[in-house]
Amino acid sequence: MKPAPPPPNNIDGRRRPLNTIDGGRRYFTVVDEIVREQPVPEKGTQKLIYFQKIQFEDDPAIQYRLGYYMLGLKAGARGRWVWGQYSLLIPSEHLGSILREARARGWEGI
Repeated sequence: MKPAPPPPNNIDGRRRPLNTIDGGRRYFTVVDEIVREQPVPEKGTQKLIYFQKIQFEDDPAIQYRLGYYMLGLKAGARGRWVWGQYSLLIPSEHLGSILREARARGWEGI
């Protein structure tokens, strides 16, 4: 089996589009990101978890995105990292509140 390519680095200042639920489009840049590997042995592929700090062009507030890349298996994507179709965007105050509650409940590792 061929080794996986290096993880994608999205901290490049590039302007990225996001389709909104009402059919519009917003643009953002990735300010910083944390990457962790999560092997998925039952599917025979690999997954990279990304926690990103993002800045939208039309809003000064920082938001956070939790998403993932998977090592592609299908023709056309085989052997390269492919961004997961779904990801969570959350304002910092909501993320902080959730993490504080998880710690208060004694959740391990948080």
